Amino acid sequence: MGTASSLVSPSEVIEDAYGGEGGEACEIPVEVKPKARLLRSSFRRGPRVIGASFKSTGSVELEYAAEYERLRKDYEIFRVSKNNEIASMQKKEAKLDEENKRLRAELQALQKTYQKILREKESAVEAKYQAMERAATFEHDRDKVKRQFKIFRETKEKEIQDLLRAKRDLESKLQQLQAQGIQIYDPADSDSDDNCTTVTTAGTQCEYWSGGVLGSEPSMGSMMQLQQTHRGPEFAHSLIDVEGPFANVSRDDWDAAVASLLQVSPHVSQALWSNTVRCYLISTQETRAELQTFIQTHSLRLQRFCEGLGHFYLNVSFPEEKAALYAAERRQEIERSSVCVLLLKSSVSSCVVEDVEEAFVKTPDSRPLLLYLRTGDRKGEKEEVSTLSPSTRDLLERVNKADKSAKLKVLDHAGSVEGGAALIFTQLERIIKQELLGLELEESGAVEEREEEDSGDVLWDLHDEQEQIEAFQQACSAASRFSFQKYVDRLNDMVAAPPPTPPLLVSGAPGSGKSLLLAKWIELQQKHSPNTLILYHFTGHPLTTSTDPVLIIKRLTVKLLQHFWSISGLSMDPSKILEEFPRWLERLSARHHGNIIIIIDSIDQIQNAERHMKWLIDPLPANVRVLVSVNVETCPQAWRLWPTLHLDPLNPRELKSVISTECVNSDIKLTKDQEKKLERHCRSAATCNALYISLISRLITQSRSSWTLEKTLQQCASCQDTVSLYRLALKVALDSLSTDQEKHIMKELLCLVCASRNGISESEALELFPDLSFPALTSLLHNLERLLIITYACGLIRFQHPQACEAVNQEFLDGGKCHGSYREKIIRFFSEQLKQDRVTWRVADELPWLLQQQEDRSNLQMSLLNLFVSQNLYKRGHFSELLAYWQFVGKDKCSMAIEYFDSLKEFEKTCESEQSMSRLADLYETLGRFLKDLGLLSQAVAPLQRSLEIRETALDPDHPSVAQSLHQLAGVYVHWRKFGNAEQLYKQAMEICENAYGPEHSTVARELDSLSLLYQKQNKYEQAEKLRKRSVKIRQKTARQKGHMYCSPQSKAHQALQLEELTLGKDSADCAKTLNELGVLYYLQNNLDAAKMFLTRSLEMRQRVLGPDHTDCAQSLNNLAALHSERKEYESAEELYERALDIRKRVLAPDHPSLAYTLKHLAMLYKRRGKLEKAVPLYELALEIREKSFGPKHPSVATALVNLAVLYCQLKQHSDALPLYERALKVYEDSLGRLHPRVGETLKNLAVLSYEEGDFEKAAELYKRAMEIKEAEPSLVCGKAPSHHSSSGDTFSLQSPALPHASR
Repeated sequence: MGTASSLVSPSEVIEDAYGGEGGEACEIPVEVKPKARLLRSSFRRGPRVIGASFKSTGSVELEYAAEYERLRKDYEIFRVSKNNEIASMQKKEAKLDEENKRLRAELQALQKTYQKILREKESAVEAKYQAMERAATFEHDRDKVKRQFKIFRETKEKEIQDLLRAKRDLESKLQQLQAQGIQIYDPADSDSDDNCTTVTTAGTQCEYWSGGVLGSEPSMGSMMQLQQTHRGPEFAHSLIDVEGPFANVSRDDWDAAVASLLQVSPHVSQALWSNTVRCYLISTQETRAELQTFIQTHSLRLQRFCEGLGHFYLNVSFPEEKAALYAAERRQEIERSSVCVLLLKSSVSSCVVEDVEEAFVKTPDSRPLLLYLRTGDRKGEKEEVSTLSPSTRDLLERVNKADKSAKLKVLDHAGSVEGGAALIFTQLERIIKQELLGLELEESGAVEEREEEDSGDVLWDLHDEQEQIEAFQQACSAASRFSFQKYVDRLNDMVAAPPPTPPLLVSGAPGSGKSLLLAKWIELQQKHSPNTLILYHFTGHPLTTSTDPVLIIKRLTVKLLQHFWSISGLSMDPSKILEEFPRWLERLSARHHGNIIIIIDSIDQIQNAERHMKWLIDPLPANVRVLVSVNVETCPQAWRLWPTLHLDPLNPRELKSVISTECVNSDIKLTKDQEKKLERHCRSAATCNALYISLISRLITQSRSSWTLEKTLQQCASCQDTVSLYRLALKVALDSLSTDQEKHIMKELLCLVCASRNGISESEALELFPDLSFPALTSLLHNLERLLIITYACGLIRFQHPQACEAVNQEFLDGGKCHGSYREKIIRFFSEQLKQDRVTWRVADELPWLLQQQEDRSNLQMSLLNLFVSQNLYKRGHFSELLAYWQFVGKDKCSMAIEYFDSLKEFEKTCESEQSMSRLADLYETLGRFLKDLGLLSQAVAPLQRSLEIRETALDPDHPSVAQSLHQLAGVYVHWRKFGNAEQLYKQAMEICENAYGPEHSTVARELDSLSLLYQKQNKYEQAEKLRKRSVKIRQKTARQKGHMYCSPQSKAHQALQLEELTLGKDSADCAKTLNELGVLYYLQNNLDAAKMFLTRSLEMRQRVLGPDHTDCAQSLNNLAALHSERKEYESAEELYERALDIRKRVLAPDHPSLAYTLKHLAMLYKRRGKLEKAVPLYELALEIREKSFGPKHPSVATALVNLAVLYCQLKQHSDALPLYERALKVYEDSLGRLHPRVGETLKNLAVLSYEEGDFEKAAELYKRAMEIKEAEPSLVCGKAPSHHSSSGDTFSLQSPALPHASR
């Protein structure tokens, strides 16, 4: 065979075109035979075909053979190339596998490195946070230590200065007296007038000291000379006996007594019920035209006027033809009304007679009354009176007879209807301004500009304060249905525990009665411990202003600072307010002669409570206690370690008592089966709390109006929690309404209340629903209030409990998903008011908040740029809220300032009248103060200067408003430390105030305080102290004149008026009690003539009403005796004391504390008059009574021991006095502590006694101990020392275990 060398040479190669790599050559081992030979072979072997030529047959075969060979060759080439390609692919796969393994290894290495770096990063971040926390804790501790050290240093420096000053004064006086051969015994060093000695010459015998004895030992004598009298705890103020707000109150601290009187006198009604001027209008068919004309034409002006002062105004009237349908509502509205107006002509209906009987005859002194009598057109009075119907004439006679104090104002009118309506408006406007709001009218009848509340530079909202007062009163009223005595006793024990004491926790499920318990406990503390300062705060719905932590702490701080007589040092910065509260608390606790209790209800509802209430974790001062209530489910974990009082579900007896009381009041009687069914249902914790039981009892009593009693009980049994029971109450309320329109209005109204921030007022509801009449509205609200769904707070309709709000959410708002549409409706309502320039506190409170909830930033910014909205928020102290709105909009401080400047410039272009310029000046001043509080001092100067320029030009350079601008501008200069400019401005402001108001006005005191602080910054302490003392005297005098320092101006006048009116009413025990308290009040003011008049009237009234042998008569006799003793009329005082003692001996038990009280004071009187032998048995009997009443280890027993020991010393019976002193010392040390001032006083007495007996070493040792205790007493920060007369021997500190039951 051939080798195919002719076709392919051995040296030639064929390149692989199917995957050869890098030009690699592949030899193809295929042998190709020569064609010629192949053809010859074919020719030989094949047979010859007959009939065909040789040529044709051979050529065909050759062609087929050639084709075959070509195809075979192609196939072999293809096969070989594919095999080579597969081999190449396998090589590449192997290489890729190796690369993949390498990359996987690298990836694993990178992942390990990443995990390591991530762990290192997390560790670093955690270490950073820990370091930041440690730094913050260290910073807090450092500030606290610095604050405490500063207070300690200032206290000690002041003590040293006082001691040095006193030492120099005493040395100079002693030198003068010794030069004259006279020794002086200082009576001021004794605690009571009866334990004092008089000035004697050397060697002259005094009561029990001899000058010769003192002179025999010069060293000891000089030490003892100032402590020569036996100090006893009998104080001058103890002569007054009162079982109420003046117990244990001294003349130095009478201001607190006034506040206590106004707090604990429930019979003194408020001028406005829930911040609303409610004008109750009673008319007949004949005078309906005047009523309609007044309402349509004139009442809007009264509404705008009241809105401008922060109150609501409401016309209350029931059409005569429908009045019978609203009997219960009419009685309630008359009780709540602020003023009643009766419009008569000739005849009256039965409903009119009922209303007049209730308002004008039964309670004529409860409110101002106005009678409009239409006498006809141009007819004389006599002629018209004869046309009166007999019933009308009889009614007028009864009204006239009931008007004993001649307060009824009568308007006779014979003209047109319009004239009559105008006459009613004029008189009603005067009543509202003068009698209800306490505004003073000028001779022309215009209202004088209301003087701003004297709170220095501090701005706060009186609506918040009124809301808290109303919340407290409502909780007290609701608490009367439950017996919390066991919890009250446990609270007393917890509060009386020795310090340091952490905050006390009152926990319970929602609706368990935590608020009711705290309110009842506060009420008892105010009654039995009037010297205790109680600050409370009740939180509402989580979204209301009552849960804003900055406003809460600010309000509590202001209440604290009021006891410094000045609140000008409070910052407006939210962070500083929260930071400075513990400092103010420490300072006041050091100077307050009594205990301080802070109570915060539902503290877990406060926004970010743990972050903003960090001061609760710090140690509290010794005389401070904090009580907080929390929901047991939402209580922060860190607070669960505090001492806790948990409220358990009601027991079956309490359950039955509450339900039976409601049923008796509604004339409903449950069967035994129904009572058992209720008892079985109310066994779980969710169905046996105070709120659930109260609500179910109301549903039972409401069943007659809509459902049957059996159906109501059946439906209630299906409700397993309070929310479901509230939903049932909503259905009951809906079913009680007669028309679909009324049901729709009820749903819409409750949804609006739920969607709003603070609620909806009645006047706003009438505007939101134009088709709704007032009788229908008040009937609806009365029903909802009866079912505990709604309540009133500061004139606003709110939900009585968060669970009621949740029920409305579930029943009408699809779980709260439909809030947006109702918020839009309220936004449109208040936006319309804004367009009408009705910028009230309601617009400022609701509109920005609603826009923020809707996330409408552009409209929110537009509302904030309404200068009067921002001014309203700022002037009411909502500084942090205003800042939060601007932060939500996305503006910083500088951008905010520019926006306000631009708006003010645009507003200034529209100002032309004097009134508009005055408003412009107010806006500039507000902007300046706002920028100053933001820390933008350089930008604050320009608006304040512009305000000053406007006021000087538009008003007068000597106008009080100019002084206000000067004062604010000076404040900026103080922050700039430009003290010279600030001093000049303050002095100018003070001069203007003195010229305008007189030298003893509160505004003068404000300028004096500012100057005093300025001088302190300049280290001019003597000048600062002089101004501060003058300021304190002015404020004390102002407080005495006004009765209560920190009421709103309108309530001051009204409360004084109410107190005066009480003295003119009918004889009653309550009225006699009020007369007695007023007499005590005047006694504390040193107005002895007025005090004698009131106390005498109280005694006479009590003798008439209660009988001459009643214990209250003994109290009046005791107080009159004290007054005569004060006037040095000792014979009369002795006679009255003996009469009081005779009554109490006959009426009271032999061991009654009041008997010991009278014995003590009669003994003191005997001692004053030198009848020492008669005083001894009285003191001994008083001691015996106190031992039986309080036990032998009570501080009051120690007081009686000291009193008797002092008397024995005066009788020279030193051996009898010594064991009494030693026993008293032991009791004082055990009950009050070894460092209490009483211990020091007793040690001084023992030192004097030892010196008298000749034991000089023991005397020196005792005297040294007494001086150590005196030096350890805390001194005051900015104020007078606590008076030794501010607590009687019957009072004791918080450490005493019997504190909650302290009483006379």
